[in-house]
Amino acid sequence: MSGEPAGRGGPLRIDLLGPVRALRGDVPVALGPVRRQAVLAALVLRAPGFVTYRQLLDDVWGAEPPGTGHRVLPSYVYALRRALDAPDTGPGRSVIDGGRGGYRFEPAGTRTDLAELAEQAARARRAKASGDLATALDAGGRALALLHGEPLPGLPGPLADTERQRLIRLRRALHQEHAECLVLLGRHPEALDGLMAAPLALPYDEPLAALRMRALYGSGRQAEALAVYHETRDRLLDELGVEPGEDLRRVHQAVLRRDDALLLGRGAVRAAEPERRGREGVDEGDGPGRPGGAGDDEAVLASGAGHTGGPVRAGEGGGLVRPGAGVPLPRHNELPGDTACLVGREAELAVLTGPVHPGAVSVMTVDGTAGVGKTALVVRAAWALAGDHPDGCLFVDLEAYGAAGPHRALRRLLRTVRGGGDEEPPTEADELTDLVTAWRAATSGLRLLLVVDGARSAEQVRPLLPAGPGSRVLVAGRQRLPGLDADVRLTVEPLDTDDAVGLLRTLLGASRADREPEAALELARRCAGLPLALRIAGARLQSRPSWTLAFLAGRMSDDLRGLGELRVEDRSVEAAFRLSYDRLDPELRRGFRALGAVPTVRFDGLGLAAVLGRPRAEADAVLEDLVDASLLQEPHPGRYRLHDLVRAHARRLAAAAPEEAAADRRALLRLYTAAGRMAGDWGPETFPTAPGITGSPFGGRREASEWLDAAGGELLDVVASAAASGEYDHACLLAEALVDHQLCRGLHHEARAALELALPCADSADDRRLASALRACMGIVDVHRGRFRQAHVWFAEALRHARDQGDPRNEARAIAGTGVALWPLGRVEEAVGLLSRALELAAGLGDDWLTGVSACNLGAIHALRGRHEEALDQYGAALALAEKNGRPRTIAQYLCFAAGAHHALGRPAESARLLRRAVELADQAGDMTLRAAALSQLAAAEHGQGRLSAAVETHHEALSTLTEHTSTWLEMEIRIRLGSTYAAAGRRAEAHEEFRTALSLPDAADHPEQYGRARDGLDGTGGL
Repeated sequence: MSGEPAGRGGPLRIDLLGPVRALRGDVPVALGPVRRQAVLAALVLRAPGFVTYRQLLDDVWGAEPPGTGHRVLPSYVYALRRALDAPDTGPGRSVIDGGRGGYRFEPAGTRTDLAELAEQAARARRAKASGDLATALDAGGRALALLHGEPLPGLPGPLADTERQRLIRLRRALHQEHAECLVLLGRHPEALDGLMAAPLALPYDEPLAALRMRALYGSGRQAEALAVYHETRDRLLDELGVEPGEDLRRVHQAVLRRDDALLLGRGAVRAAEPERRGREGVDEGDGPGRPGGAGDDEAVLASGAGHTGGPVRAGEGGGLVRPGAGVPLPRHNELPGDTACLVGREAELAVLTGPVHPGAVSVMTVDGTAGVGKTALVVRAAWALAGDHPDGCLFVDLEAYGAAGPHRALRRLLRTVRGGGDEEPPTEADELTDLVTAWRAATSGLRLLLVVDGARSAEQVRPLLPAGPGSRVLVAGRQRLPGLDADVRLTVEPLDTDDAVGLLRTLLGASRADREPEAALELARRCAGLPLALRIAGARLQSRPSWTLAFLAGRMSDDLRGLGELRVEDRSVEAAFRLSYDRLDPELRRGFRALGAVPTVRFDGLGLAAVLGRPRAEADAVLEDLVDASLLQEPHPGRYRLHDLVRAHARRLAAAAPEEAAADRRALLRLYTAAGRMAGDWGPETFPTAPGITGSPFGGRREASEWLDAAGGELLDVVASAAASGEYDHACLLAEALVDHQLCRGLHHEARAALELALPCADSADDRRLASALRACMGIVDVHRGRFRQAHVWFAEALRHARDQGDPRNEARAIAGTGVALWPLGRVEEAVGLLSRALELAAGLGDDWLTGVSACNLGAIHALRGRHEEALDQYGAALALAEKNGRPRTIAQYLCFAAGAHHALGRPAESARLLRRAVELADQAGDMTLRAAALSQLAAAEHGQGRLSAAVETHHEALSTLTEHTSTWLEMEIRIRLGSTYAAAGRRAEAHEEFRTALSLPDAADHPEQYGRARDGLDGTGGL
């Protein structure tokens, strides 16, 4: 089932633009069946984003997901990892990274033709925009060469279909841009050859028709160019009942007038036939009364038809001309000066300056956190659009008008557009409704551009909207305006790291920034991509030439101190955040301060509900209001995060109210601890410490587990935060509570790391029992990792602390743990005595979990001695307790033990029956490690029934279930059993490979029993 491992070194390359393939160096990598290729394609297409199980199933299977749901995905991903990862790839270094609930393709070090295509297409666009047509032609040609055939051929699924269509559209756009470069370079026959060979995307593909007309005209074939126009116009009228669009009509007019500058670019104006520059056109039956005819006084070429300088309006006498733009500007132009340092906002500018309906008033809102560069963005967009609005470019800063914003702003706007006319000037006594009426009347015939900055509500903006068709309104503010009808809503995010470094290079000069590339990167990260922070940091460095970038980055190394460093004269990042905070109502301010106590980067409303003591729905409403205020981000539905600098501000506010902050922190820690106790198999009531922490808002184990899963690796941050803030008891209780949940998920390293963070706190904790409890937990983790000697040491220490404190619960656990650690080390008699004693103590304490564990381990020892009926008695007792408590993972574990006894007694059918149920329960519990172990045992039972083919398939399913967290000894066990099944089936080469792979796993020698069996198996299949 798995792909072939890469046999040679070298970089990995993945191609999707033609037949899907992968190469390691120059060696092809077998990717396997087409559905597996589709899974890889989906992960690559969505890289570097995290792809959830649900998204991956939707992308590849669409409306017909497999019956097994997301459980089918690990087999595909495991096979892809085996095929794509280099032979020396260590744990956690795979090109496909796994996380709770999904996967991520890690593109670092991997080349893809998709990335090359994007790079060449972007290079072509940049070069064309800067006038470097030769480079644009070269890059565009390279991009087209990559799109040599049908992309993603034969791959199933909606994502592949969507991507195919996108790439087809991209190829058409690249083809047209390539042809336009040829036209602008004067290579008209070349352009024409490509354009005439390309089929129209639709019979009325106007942009391609316009390019054909320009290429024909440049080739001296004016009559044919006009014929293309008429053919396109006839098709539009016949099939759609509409006239050609404005762009195509303008090209037609330019052909009639023989306007070389508009059709071919100013650099390609032909020196010959200068007399024809003044002609109106040729007599071909198109009079001035016809739409788009010679009577049209707007002889311009829009950017969609190839003109790169923007629309040009004739007859705008007295208009201002912006230096270097060559575009006449309107008489009333109030736009502020454009900033020279706007980096990384190309996509946003494209949205704001995109085409709009010419007969309507277009409204676009721009929001974002303080300091993110909203005003600079809309001003840049406004300057780009100024030439389209001949009747005025107006600017209103509502911050400057205070509470009387709409009234005062309307009075000034009316005075501006009326100028020195005869109309009655507005007075202070005018009602808002009268002002709105007058404003709409005054603007009904004008095409205006209005920029509204500092908007705080829809009510402020609605009265200011002009009435003239073709007018455009750009609204900027921190507050989102869902109550305002808008065509476009744009939230401006902080710059990514590359663009943030680019802004620093622009501010400081490339030579200074490039001398310290790592420090520049660190400083960009410390400023978290916020342009205001980057500008202040740049200003500080500009005013202090002796400072290095590393010096300033070092001063900002602490989050709270770093915020204080971002201040220069009257400009301060914190002051900008404080203004947003001060505008909130008291309830929202309380909610924002509470977020300062949240130890994780991402969170949901449950933690805030616990802190505020309010229902979840009310907490969610607070968070949504903070999102609208641009103080909070919502990267995924129902999951929130604070921008790094905003989080530092929230923590400063929380620190200013220490008693409130301490109470908030403890409420959150109690919630996490309750979740851990609910999610694990121990059960909240059986914890030996702090039995009072039992209540939780979770409906059951699965709900609590899913909530913890959403936090992922940040659970360690919660423990670390508790320890750092002096909440020693809570740090210990939380680390203890998380152990079983993390072990269930195979997160051995995370469980151990949390305990190591908490252990030093145990000596300072008020609850002295925690010293023993945490050491017992360390022993449990080591048992799960197969490190029995280390586990024995931890349980011995736990027992000593428990007896010193007179703590019977922890004493019983330490005794049981010691027995569990000793019998795999061969000290069986000691183990029996300890486990029997633990069984007695646990029963007396009413600890069902520990009673079951002790009974099950005694059963395992009986099985080791060949006394399988006695083992089944112990397993039955343990299973009865597990069934009573209804914990699916514990039931599945005990079923696996019982199945092993039945298998040893020659009852493979009964063994297989129990194991099938165990697989289902492990799946319910979300324990992939247990599921893999149960599947492997099931395969052994099928082998025992003589069903070798079924056993091989089940073994492979077990292998596909393995995750990056699976222990080496379990993978060795599965591969050894698979090798034995292959050998029994006479498939010696495959058996040899499985034994060899088992021996080559990391730390294989640390598991002598499995290592010896694998070595014997390898010897038995040798001489191939």
